[in-house]
Amino acid sequence: MKIAIAQLNPTIGDLSGNAKNILEAARQAAKEGVRLMLTPELSLCGYPPRDLLLSSEFVESMSKKLHELAQQLPTQIAVLVGTAEPNPYATSKGQKPLFNGTALLEGGKLQKIFYKRLLPTYDVFDEDRYFEPGYQTNSFTIKSDSQSKIHIGVTICEDLWNEEEFWGKRNYEINPIEDLAELEVDLIVNLSASPYTVSKQKLREAMLSHSASRYQTPIIYVNQIGGNDDLIFDGNSVAFNRTGNVVCRAKAFASDLKIIELDEQTKDLLPTAIAPLPETEEEEIFSALVLGVRDYARKCGFSQVVLGLSGGIDSSLVAAIAAEAMGAENVLGVLMPSPYSSEHSITDAEALVKNLGIKSQKLPIGDLMKSYDRLLEPLFAGTEFGIAEENTQSRIRGNLLMAISNKFGHLLLSTGNKSEMAVGYCTLYGDMNGGLAVIADVPKTRVFSICRWLNRTREIIPNNVLIKSPSAELKPGQVDQDSLPPYEILDDILERAIHHHQSTAQIVESGHDLEVVDQVMKLIARAEFKRKQAPPGLKITDRAFGTGWRMPIASRWLPPNPSN
Repeated sequence: MKIAIAQLNPTIGDLSGNAKNILEAARQAAKEGVRLMLTPELSLCGYPPRDLLLSSEFVESMSKKLHELAQQLPTQIAVLVGTAEPNPYATSKGQKPLFNGTALLEGGKLQKIFYKRLLPTYDVFDEDRYFEPGYQTNSFTIKSDSQSKIHIGVTICEDLWNEEEFWGKRNYEINPIEDLAELEVDLIVNLSASPYTVSKQKLREAMLSHSASRYQTPIIYVNQIGGNDDLIFDGNSVAFNRTGNVVCRAKAFASDLKIIELDEQTKDLLPTAIAPLPETEEEEIFSALVLGVRDYARKCGFSQVVLGLSGGIDSSLVAAIAAEAMGAENVLGVLMPSPYSSEHSITDAEALVKNLGIKSQKLPIGDLMKSYDRLLEPLFAGTEFGIAEENTQSRIRGNLLMAISNKFGHLLLSTGNKSEMAVGYCTLYGDMNGGLAVIADVPKTRVFSICRWLNRTREIIPNNVLIKSPSAELKPGQVDQDSLPPYEILDDILERAIHHHQSTAQIVESGHDLEVVDQVMKLIARAEFKRKQAPPGLKITDRAFGTGWRMPIASRWLPPNPSN
């Protein structure tokens, strides 16, 4: 029996467009003799729909579109479609209003619907805000073309992520995979919308392989691809036979339709094409960010982007990502030198423009700075040059970029990295201006490694950008290390504090200086008000400053200094 994996890129809320993509994939699969097609979690409405689910009109429109789709599908194929289903017992039993469901469509009708049993409430997930968990083990029987009966178990995303033998603990009371194994299903399918983080596919495949071999049951995992706000979905749909070996893998970061065959005698999946994984983490991250920029722009209605080019490594990387995502002809880089800008910053930015083939404009800001100084002179009289004057430069640049964005309808990309965002080394209403923060989840040391990877075959990022000391160039002779520890030290401290929740004492025990750690921890806490006002940033780690980061601003908590 042939089964199709439809690795789709839904647009949140575009019910008609998403249904059309499902229908086109089903028609193509039907021509190939496919009996069952799988689509991702909530494939009809896109994931995550968030508070669109609070609109009764949206939910009703989804139900209507689902039934229309059922009638349009080829009659010889059954399709599993992700949808949100109203809970009829919500009011009488005090339950949540919806189920996160998967509908079995066949023969022009909705034949059956299955409900997600495990609802994640960590990081970016808040599904129990909307959904009631399913309480039944989900399975159905389908007849193959030869009339053999195949018993298929259905799981939805998180339902797979509670295998205590793999994790060493149980995160939920029930284990849907274990329940399906007790039913002796022939095949387990999992319909997912699993956001991308660095090297997550290796973890997914290790977990899926373990479950398939433990329960001696083949597993097909289908994931969506695309960028939806701050979240990136990498696809990499994959299938394992009953011994836990990969027999099929779809493309990474691209839509795909894979057809795999279930042997009706052995009830096992037969090997087929296995798409390769990215060779390095740098390649993987670059591909993810390109997809994130392309989809954010496309789904928000932008065809061109603009960004400031400082001649530094951050804006150079963002420009390279933008050129790959949008096409070089659709990227405008704006050089805005000040009297404090070094000559090499200008020439490095110009070299980058040439290497990428993007458009550029130069807008010197010296005269604007003088105008600001004259206007503020009476008020600032008797004070010394300081952070207010430094930030004025950044805010002039931010205003110019926003003017260009408004005038020409370009999406403004901001260029700050995660290290800067973590400690507040960025200017509110200045370099933080923008509609999308492309590398806001990429630490500075990783920015360097990605740029070196980009230059593996030819110079894309000018070599001088890679070797010079990072600087905001807001005052004479300034370098980042005047205000911050070296990035190798800073990024390790940030990794330990943000990702691993280590205390000051634990970080010091790892070999870092107490005074430096204490400074960094204070900077992280004090910069929260800036992060709350930042544009959405593309998420590539499991602890990004986005929808999953929920720290208070008005807080007096600081980690205790172990020397006190």
